[in-house]
Amino acid sequence: MRTYHRRAVLGAGIAAVGAVAGAAAGGGLLAAASRAGAAVPGDGYLAPDGPEVAAAEKARAGDGPVTEVRLTAVEGVVDLGGPTVRTWTYDGELPGKEIRVTAGGSLSATLANHLPQTTSAHWHGLAVRNDMDGVPGLTQSPIKAGAEFAYRFAVQRPGTYWFHPHTGVQLDRGLYAPLIVEDPKEPLQYDKEWVVVLDDWVDGVDGSTPDAVLAELMHGAPRTGMAGMAGTDDPPGQGPAVPAGPSRLLTGATSYLLSGEAGDVRYPYYLVNGRVPQAPRGFTAKPGDRIRIRFINAGGDTAFRVALGDHRMTVTHTDGYPVVHADTDALLIGMGERYDVLVTAGDGVFPLVALAEGKDAAALDVLRTGVGTAPTPADRPRELSGELLQAGDLRADPSVALTDPGRTPDRFLTLRLTGSMARYDWGFDGSAYDPAVRQDVRQGERVRLTIANNTRMWHPLHVHGHTFSLTGGGARKDTAIVLPGRTRSVDLDADNPGLWMVHCHNVYHAEAGMMTVLGYRQ
Repeated sequence: MRTYHRRAVLGAGIAAVGAVAGAAAGGGLLAAASRAGAAVPGDGYLAPDGPEVAAAEKARAGDGPVTEVRLTAVEGVVDLGGPTVRTWTYDGELPGKEIRVTAGGSLSATLANHLPQTTSAHWHGLAVRNDMDGVPGLTQSPIKAGAEFAYRFAVQRPGTYWFHPHTGVQLDRGLYAPLIVEDPKEPLQYDKEWVVVLDDWVDGVDGSTPDAVLAELMHGAPRTGMAGMAGTDDPPGQGPAVPAGPSRLLTGATSYLLSGEAGDVRYPYYLVNGRVPQAPRGFTAKPGDRIRIRFINAGGDTAFRVALGDHRMTVTHTDGYPVVHADTDALLIGMGERYDVLVTAGDGVFPLVALAEGKDAAALDVLRTGVGTAPTPADRPRELSGELLQAGDLRADPSVALTDPGRTPDRFLTLRLTGSMARYDWGFDGSAYDPAVRQDVRQGERVRLTIANNTRMWHPLHVHGHTFSLTGGGARKDTAIVLPGRTRSVDLDADNPGLWMVHCHNVYHAEAGMMTVLGYRQ
């Protein structure tokens, strides 16, 4: 079987998808679309814009309001709270401006691309219609430089979500923002809400870019003059040059929580809501206030261990879905995961610390409810080494448990995570990403997905367009950590037709090849 590096696929296939979308049907176009990875009539898979997709969207649609937003992906200088960097953002803000919509309504978001490359937007965690999922070469054509794309889809489930590109390693720049779906019948009682976006930062620091980091990780790829992650509509030399910069290769970083190596990239900064620890934005409340904190890990290569000094946290949700409430001192949050917690604010000044797990560094923000000494970047509250919860410790709230939990799965799929740091050949079942290779499912099936991690690295696995239940009544999630040498099984109801990515949410592992496709058969 032939395998493809993702950059080659998005260079050779994207133009074919665009051609199929805009030209009359014919044998040559069908072949071109197949090479691009999109489903076409007669290939046995449901198309991302087919009638089955439209029917599923209609079933999701409610009578709530339409939230309209306009986003512009731009290049410019951003202040991280002292250090300034040239990077890419949505509308010049880091994180991008938060979007809030109401469950039962819909989102209409127009993304204008003012970058020197193609881009896209993926709505992480939401069950959107397949042709709005934002994966170039699979569900849509890339958004060309100077062009725009209108995303519109029903929003069914309340919760904490976010959005980012699914193009190359653009996620590891500043192109991300929270997306909060509010519940019109919110059952939780709280006085204030604090959205906390965690990130690891390298772009624009001493000439570094994520493209150059990937090139270094891939061992010997060109590191100067490279047109970063360009598709066929990004002519050679038209993308931004990739400066050499210092080495960002991380070695010797280990974590017992992650059962080995902590990550691949040595980041110069770790951020909370776009700020370095020396200049936190801060959050104010009154003593006794009940605060809902929504944590989002938008990092490229870092798990964060999070704690709020002198406070216990009550976990209420993960990945947008409620869980049986559980108290803890600290949380471990992998890339792409989200957790909602409730805390009752004490009186004083308290550090919110996000320890870059295994990397000997941390991000910092501050909760102020009264007078007290401001925390420093070196502060490590005792809660970081106290009781710690992970996804496997949580139980789904009965209201969101899979229907008929004792149902025998209709289909069993096993995915083996393969590759190594030495070769940087991450993939599934020994092969790099090929959009024409799909994991077959059919509408209405319950699928038991078993993920066997045969590598020495941990991987946060994300499934697009669906949630899954950790087996045995575990939490409902869309992203879950699979530790090295371990196997994780999840149950998924195939209720959203189309072609859906399954991939590691370490952006460098994904771009090196650790992606595959869940494909609905006709």
